[in-house]
Amino acid sequence: MQTIFFVALAIALAGIGWFIVSGKVWTFMLFNNLLASVTVIILLIVVTVRKLSDKFLVLPNRGVLAVGTFLFAAEALYSNLSRLFVYQTYPIFGWLGFAALLFSLAYVAAQMTFASERRLLVIENELETARQIQSSILPASVPKLDDLSVTSVYQPMAAVAGDFYEFISVDSKHAGFLVADVSGHGVPAALIASMIKIAMQSVVDSAHNPSEVLQRLNKILGDQLKGQFVTAAYLYVDTATRQAYYSAAGHPPLLYWDSSAKKSNLIESNGLPIGVMKEIEYPTLKLSFKTGDRYILYTDGLIEAEDLNHSAFGDRRLSEVIWSQANSSVEKISSTMQQELKKWQQKSDSQQDDITWIIIGIK
Repeated sequence: MQTIFFVALAIALAGIGWFIVSGKVWTFMLFNNLLASVTVIILLIVVTVRKLSDKFLVLPNRGVLAVGTFLFAAEALYSNLSRLFVYQTYPIFGWLGFAALLFSLAYVAAQMTFASERRLLVIENELETARQIQSSILPASVPKLDDLSVTSVYQPMAAVAGDFYEFISVDSKHAGFLVADVSGHGVPAALIASMIKIAMQSVVDSAHNPSEVLQRLNKILGDQLKGQFVTAAYLYVDTATRQAYYSAAGHPPLLYWDSSAKKSNLIESNGLPIGVMKEIEYPTLKLSFKTGDRYILYTDGLIEAEDLNHSAFGDRRLSEVIWSQANSSVEKISSTMQQELKKWQQKSDSQQDDITWIIIGIK
């Protein structure tokens, strides 16, 4: 097609140039008619020869297009050769030939459209099944712990997501909380998120040690990620000693609400994301807490949510929501955060990333 285009362009330029110089109109029409004849012959051969049509065309029904192309080619050859030999032609044949080609193309286009719709329907059904499966690997309920109240929110951007969270309930006074975010979106990220679920079953015995949890996850998942990576944050809470232990892998900081000081603090204890290197050390921070304090683990989809002006929701607005609901239950805080986030994004095109958070309140 590119070759034919440039040959036709050369003939047109030569014909226009020759007309300007000599005033003669039809000098190069012979070459134009020959090119048109060769083009329709090539088109007919490609459409009718199965090996060529399979290689160069995507056709659900080759027979209909072959018939339409044959009628069009026959008319085109008749018209162009008639001009060469100065035979009289009738416009009706040109209209009929072109109509046959158009109808055959329309039929093939409709067939391709219906086939695409069927494929999309199958994909949508498969995605819905995948969404249900992914929902089933998330915790069915929050853990029941002495002196703790817990709530979580999971808002995927698409049918399936790369966000993941998990609870490890050791006993009524000890529990671990994990939030993870796989790079990318959609099915590839969701598959890796499912792998994290399986990997977490292997690190339950290390639940009390955040650094070891992340190191073991990195070793288990490192060779399976194939160029992707996972950010994660893990918090272990001991209500018996009123201590918490925190470590993260390239993840947004933990938000800690200090009820006595009436202010929030961003706590970072980061190593590299999971999957970047095989051997990584993850520092662990020891934190003290008291009644009324809050811990919020979240993925970057929360603070990076944008409004119509591409302004991010940000840590400051997140802190303001916590401050405004300082004396409320974790469920009320979570509900308010959802409302504020919805207001923030209501004029933007759509949710830009998966959003997940866990709020842990100290009783």
